[in-house]
Amino acid sequence: MADSASEAIWVEKYRPHSLADMVGQEGVVPLLRAYASRRSLPHLLFAGAPGTGKTTAALALAHDLLGEEWRQNFLELNASDERGIDTVRTTIKGYARSAPIGGVGFKLLFLDEADNLTSEAQGSLRRMMERYSAACRFILSCNYSSRIIEPIQSRCAVFRFRGLGATEMRRQLGRVAEGEKLTVAEDAFTAIFEQADGDLRRATNLLQLAAAPGGPVTRASVEGATTQPIRPEVESMVVLALEGRFFDARERLYRLFVERGASGEDILRAVHRYLPDLPETTIANREKIALVDHLAEVDFRLAQGASERVQLESVLAKLALLRPAPAGRPA
Repeated sequence: MADSASEAIWVEKYRPHSLADMVGQEGVVPLLRAYASRRSLPHLLFAGAPGTGKTTAALALAHDLLGEEWRQNFLELNASDERGIDTVRTTIKGYARSAPIGGVGFKLLFLDEADNLTSEAQGSLRRMMERYSAACRFILSCNYSSRIIEPIQSRCAVFRFRGLGATEMRRQLGRVAEGEKLTVAEDAFTAIFEQADGDLRRATNLLQLAAAPGGPVTRASVEGATTQPIRPEVESMVVLALEGRFFDARERLYRLFVERGASGEDILRAVHRYLPDLPETTIANREKIALVDHLAEVDFRLAQGASERVQLESVLAKLALLRPAPAGRPA
């Protein structure tokens, strides 16, 4: 098993090559398969969170639509690497204006993370989508469709990819486990689903990490492989803070940073997921709402580069201050 794990990244090794093999996205895949069978499609815009199958769908569509000639008539670019107008005017224009190779009617250009293009580059791209649509169809993917200018959105059929559910991820991870001859406990799959949060790429990578030492994959091996905080760790930290034991809660926070290697964003997301499950006898719904508002502020500060430890300590302090002061002492 160790040899097969080192052969390739499992995300790529088990990436579906046909739309028929994709799991999930029931509202998207059947329409794409209809485009492939008719050998005709408009420009496409795939929007959704990372790891939900946008790149896989584009590659599988190219396979199904173009057949053996797909490599000669498919170009993949990442807008995170080249996001300026020069890329649009040179690389993209040069490809879009050239004739397709072989018997296919048009080529495909897949622009990943298109929401990273500058507004000027998107304006230039819009004009090329109009001018060269006969020879080239564009497939754009993005995490946030709101960052794509409206003129581009109006020229595309927009498909929204949702996070995958446990049943869908179980099917794909089952294929991986079978291909790698792994023994995976059911509670290990559950632990992976909890950590992946709908991201199949993250789930597959976590399975590969947990399988690296060899032997059966268990919940303990999954939790040992992840850098993200697991629920009991977050739960104990939050409970300590709500009990007014701020410094004990801060010690748990530091362990997550040092021993688990978790990032501030990971810890913040874990607290956000756990917050609704707290009983109202422990914390009132009105206070939960105020805490969500505070978490949003902290999330913004982290995105701006603020200190992770200071910002997460402020969350614990907010929780600790919710505890009523003892009788006879000022609040």
